Amino acid sequence: MSAERDLSPLAPAVVRALNDKLYEKRKVAALEIEKLVREFVAQAKTSQIKHVIQILSQEFALSLHPHSRKGGLIGLAACSIALGKDSGLYLKELIEPVLTCFNDADSRLRYYACEALYNIVKVARGSVLPHFDVLFDGLSRLAADPDPNVKSGSELLDRLLKDIVTENNQFDLVSFIPLLRERIYSNNQYARQFIISWILVLESVPDINLLDYLPEILDGLFQILGDNNKEIRKMCEMALGEFLKEIKKNPSSVKFAEMANILVIHCQAADDLIQLTAMCWMREFIQLAGRVMLPYSSGILTAVLPCLSYDDRKKNIKQVANVCNQSLMKLVIPEDDEMDEARQLTTLSAEPTSEEFISKPEAASGGFLDVASDSSFCNRVFTASSCERIQVTLNLDGIVQVLDCHLHDTSTGMMTRIAVLKWLYHLYIKTPRKMFRHTDNLFPSLLRTLSDESDEVILKDLEVLAEIASSPAGQTEGYGASDSSDAQPHLLELQVPDRAGQLSSSGMKGLECSPSTPTMNSYFHKFMINLLKRFSSERKLLETRGPFIIRQLCLLLNAENIFHSMADILLREEDLKFASTMVHTLNTILLTSSELFQLRNQLKELKTPESCNLFCCLYRSWCHNPVTTVSLCFLTQNYKHAYDLIQKFGDLDITVDFLTEVDKLVQLIECPIFTYLRLQMLDVKKNPYLIKALYGLLMLLPQSSAFQLLSHRLQCVPNPELLQMDSTKATTGLRRTSVSNINYTELLQHFEKVQNKHLEARHQRAGRTEQLDRRMVL
Repeated sequence: MSAERDLSPLAPAVVRALNDKLYEKRKVAALEIEKLVREFVAQAKTSQIKHVIQILSQEFALSLHPHSRKGGLIGLAACSIALGKDSGLYLKELIEPVLTCFNDADSRLRYYACEALYNIVKVARGSVLPHFDVLFDGLSRLAADPDPNVKSGSELLDRLLKDIVTENNQFDLVSFIPLLRERIYSNNQYARQFIISWILVLESVPDINLLDYLPEILDGLFQILGDNNKEIRKMCEMALGEFLKEIKKNPSSVKFAEMANILVIHCQAADDLIQLTAMCWMREFIQLAGRVMLPYSSGILTAVLPCLSYDDRKKNIKQVANVCNQSLMKLVIPEDDEMDEARQLTTLSAEPTSEEFISKPEAASGGFLDVASDSSFCNRVFTASSCERIQVTLNLDGIVQVLDCHLHDTSTGMMTRIAVLKWLYHLYIKTPRKMFRHTDNLFPSLLRTLSDESDEVILKDLEVLAEIASSPAGQTEGYGASDSSDAQPHLLELQVPDRAGQLSSSGMKGLECSPSTPTMNSYFHKFMINLLKRFSSERKLLETRGPFIIRQLCLLLNAENIFHSMADILLREEDLKFASTMVHTLNTILLTSSELFQLRNQLKELKTPESCNLFCCLYRSWCHNPVTTVSLCFLTQNYKHAYDLIQKFGDLDITVDFLTEVDKLVQLIECPIFTYLRLQMLDVKKNPYLIKALYGLLMLLPQSSAFQLLSHRLQCVPNPELLQMDSTKATTGLRRTSVSNINYTELLQHFEKVQNKHLEARHQRAGRTEQLDRRMVL
């Protein structure tokens, strides 16, 4: 230590007492120092006061000797008490050495430092606010101190400092936020508790607007919310609740965009409380900020969609996530589909005023989660009323990527898959032009989804596919023309080919009378082709869900178009066995489904050229299955042709499967759909070929239950002797006079040709099987 003359004006006895190991002697010395400083204050000896504080700081508080440091701390506190209201002039010199002692290894010394600072702050009151940052930094370290006495002392100082901040309106929040942002990520539970308590205090002060700085601390708050200590979690939950109340009261001043990604991250947290809280915030953000949240849609969907499949254990999260999903979906409007075009067509020389930006904040469109700050995203377009406004640009790339990812993921829950399909359908309705740019990428996933285990998922999937196939935006000619040089060339490949020309060039004489398949847009035919390929590669799908899928499509789209298109495609199917199975499936649907009532009536009468063309188209494909061909003739009341076909059955390879199908046809004749046919059996004179055709079926059948059933039915026919009449004089169907353009001879020739192909294919399959058997024997 320096010589006594260097420590003046402190008396040698005071110096010795300050260095003493006994607290009582140091306390006596502090009283002497207090008396001395009071005299200097009364005499306005500022330089002497500074000198005393300097000695206590340098020679004692910062000394290497522990007892000297303790003496220096109590001496500095005595100086502050003596200075009173003037202590504010010397706070820097008083506080700094005390805060240095906060880091001392001796817990007793840390406690004395805390006590000294308490006395200094108690005297200075509001004057300490300019030094709040260093005080807060020191207190945050003491809050996690392992010594209970030090922690207790720091809590007293903490409460005092909070009282001062609460009663004073000169608090510098700007300089405090960086410190708060740094300390909020502490993992120590006491430090976290300290931070949360201060946030609650600052939030309660009316003159302090902590909401402006919420984006800087929100992530840290959610981190603290996951603490293992229940009390800390409760405090943090309370703090977040207060902030959310403030956001609801003053949404215009909230920086929604800056906090959106923070919520997206925590909406995916493993901790239920964090996830539920973040999801509740997200719900409020979407409802309060509206379209400002659109650029973050892909990130929001990434977080929200999986929650929709939660079970009852996470029922609350699921419910809030569902509200978020529905609210976000409502933000997409038809104007989003035209914004790119409007931006290209509208060039404005004037820039928007600052008032416009303030009153209508712009959220720029960005990538998967983040939003680019490029000013080019702030686009101005004309509304219908010719008023200018700032628009939020909807970028579908990220959204579609997320939706497609969830559709691909086999672990995705059923409700999530349904929500994804609802989103796709909604986007195709609201923004069809933009969505059709993604259709080629989405199409395979949508087709795969038809194999889903859930009927509800398949229904939603079919709705999306039906919208793709019927939307006017799917016309490749109009769609490609509007995009100038940037048009996607591969879309042109989706146009429906001129199948009539193809058929004619292949030498199939007479088939050119079938018009090309009616299509709703350029994707319709592609959809039909790929659906049939799906059925061909997944026979189980065809067996279990095929009728269900086709019936629903008939409700969503035009049934005539669907049957016309499938029949036209099956006409060129190389897998004849599949073609026969598919035709049988389509025929069963046509004859039995309530969804096809109108189409059956249209075919039953064949009164229009369109119905005749449809019959001819169906007939050519139905020839893949002889029995279904006869049933089609029964449906369309072409009884003579049905009789002619049955006459040809004698030349066919009759198998057990063939007889089984005849059996089913007999059973079908007894159903309500063929009530008109059974009634026509009463008029033998007008319908002799109907009776002959039925007798033909009877002769094909072995004496089974179906044979007995049909035989009993034919026994009810009146005047069977009339069957001996000259058939050339019988009326073969007056209804057909208006549709004489059907060439039944040609149709019969086509039937024979198709059956020859099937016979040849069966022989080839049989030959391959025989060769395989021989190899196995060898």
